[in-house]
Amino acid sequence: MAQALSAQVSLSVRIGSDASTNRATGFKECNNICFNNKSWISTPLGLKAKNVQLKYQFKVQSTSVQQAGKSKVSVTPLELENAKEPPLNLYKPKEPYTATILSVERIVGPKAPGETCHIVIDHGGNVPYWEGQSYGIIPPGENPKKPGTPNTVRLYSIASTRYGDSFDGKTTSLCVRRAVYYDPETGKEDPSKQGICSNFLCDSKPGDKIKITGPSGKIMLLPEDPKATHIMIATGTGVAPFRGYLRRMFMEAVPTYHFGGLAWLFLGVANTDSLLYDDEFNSYLRDYPDNFRYDKALSRQEKNKSGGKMYVQDKIEEYSDEIFKLLDSGAHIYFCGLKGMMPGIQTTLKRVAEERGENWDEKLSQLKKNKQWHVEVY
Repeated sequence: MAQALSAQVSLSVRIGSDASTNRATGFKECNNICFNNKSWISTPLGLKAKNVQLKYQFKVQSTSVQQAGKSKVSVTPLELENAKEPPLNLYKPKEPYTATILSVERIVGPKAPGETCHIVIDHGGNVPYWEGQSYGIIPPGENPKKPGTPNTVRLYSIASTRYGDSFDGKTTSLCVRRAVYYDPETGKEDPSKQGICSNFLCDSKPGDKIKITGPSGKIMLLPEDPKATHIMIATGTGVAPFRGYLRRMFMEAVPTYHFGGLAWLFLGVANTDSLLYDDEFNSYLRDYPDNFRYDKALSRQEKNKSGGKMYVQDKIEEYSDEIFKLLDSGAHIYFCGLKGMMPGIQTTLKRVAEERGENWDEKLSQLKKNKQWHVEVY
């Protein structure tokens, strides 16, 4: 792991355990959206492992008045806040940057379908990025579809803030699920057709070299309005950019960014063993109950109102009235995960809109026009 930062206090951040914190939701009837006796209306747009512990030493300090008494992690270098535009394509496929693997940790339990790893990479501060951007990874070896040429770039959403897991601006983190191919005839795993890049990443060891490109992407950038409402909808490793958002909002002491809005995360996974960064999210729920909501859809453990599997769109439907009110008030909504998540979500939102007497196509067009709609699927 990264070296300790000018140590004063030691903190252990546990990733992905089954521990949970009870949440008092308590939405009460009011003209606006209310949560824990606080009214939520976004600023209208246009108005301006499990059981894995990462241990770091760092200074803690009190932050904004709104979050008085909460201790946050000091970050450096604060010059990373000065850029007016996000860094884009600093390194391209023909001239990638060679970084170093710091750690690879499995962050799901034994009953999770498949393997997901949290991978920390040292880029030495040479490949800066903003929350919501992606890195490209070029696995070693030849492209099996084009012998004699290198493997192609595979994009991964970054799962940390611009300061990285070591809070010094020199690392980045990826959340990677090992791609597994099952033979359709036998139903058995076929090792010869596994995901080249995800296997390379999950099998890497500390000290291994890795070629990265980027950063890339503007769609998922986190708006800097500290009072904005953010509705984040993820399936599986699609939670990666949202982990970065939430660390910036609730974990890091950035002098120029004091979050006072509402962040609402919906995460769809198979079961409790598949939950990613669950302890981090539960700690925010405990420490910032007025600013964070966290709802999970466990498809293999929960049933929806029709008795079928509970998918993330079922959770969205459950809270649809609140979600639509927040969107009408300027909230940003984000979707990240496999492409297959979107048809079900779109169908649900369309049905809900029609039940409310609204035209979903017109509403969606307006959300996109207002830059409230953010989608990154793969």
